Amino acid sequence: MGLRTFLLDKIQKVTEIKKREIQKDVWVKCDKCGEVSYKDDIQKNYNTCPSCNYHFKVSAIEKINMILDPGTFVEIDANLKSLDPLGFKDSKRYVDRIRDTVKKTGINDAFISGYGTIYKKPVHIGAFEFSFLGGSMGSVVGEKITRLIESAISNRHHVITISCSGGARMQESILSLMQMAKTSAALKKLSNEGLAHISILTDPTTGGVTASFAMLGDVHIAEPGALVGFAGPRVIEQTIRQKLPEGFQTSEFLLQHGMVDMVLHRREWKDTIYKLLEFFG
Repeated sequence: MGLRTFLLDKIQKVTEIKKREIQKDVWVKCDKCGEVSYKDDIQKNYNTCPSCNYHFKVSAIEKINMILDPGTFVEIDANLKSLDPLGFKDSKRYVDRIRDTVKKTGINDAFISGYGTIYKKPVHIGAFEFSFLGGSMGSVVGEKITRLIESAISNRHHVITISCSGGARMQESILSLMQMAKTSAALKKLSNEGLAHISILTDPTTGGVTASFAMLGDVHIAEPGALVGFAGPRVIEQTIRQKLPEGFQTSEFLLQHGMVDMVLHRREWKDTIYKLLEFFG
């Protein structure tokens, strides 16, 4: 066997061993630019692509932990669960859908709320979990948002909400739509007390959530490239029979047209929000 053949054979064997050693979840391909990166590098970059800064989907608790000081988050109202007053059934009974989703996600509904600190400054905070029925807002979600705001008022804290939702929960019909007014009224009380609501809009923020408390912030922060709107672009085009502008309903488009105040990478959230809390006093 020649030296060249020997070396090529060794390289091939080493490569095969390395391939077997590398776990499947070590590499992640970016959905936007297609670049393949180490999962660790993506996580260190706040779960964004190191090449193009595409923001990967992350859980509600991960978003909360990106903002709060480590180990300071205390959850409230975690025991609230959705009922089925309408006895709703589509392809599946609503009670069965809720039961299966609770088992799958390990949480009782689509909103996680609580309080913690940002550089030792106390704040109330809540975030949507999109994996729970598309982050839809039903009676429990509306109640948890309202209780979060009321608790903030009692403790003289500002409020941060992180939206990621498909809108109102259709299985609860008018009861889910009532949460739009309920959460908006709670924010009015917060404003009357001189306390601020900082609203963070992540991909996607749509439907009744956009049409209520999510766009009632004193400051609106959006993550890059997020879809933010009421109805989807296709529905709007079919309704008005006009072609929509390029990038319609993206964070950048909304910033350009005055609907949001800033578009920030996740790594900038904590420092920026702390400065805003200092400003609001």
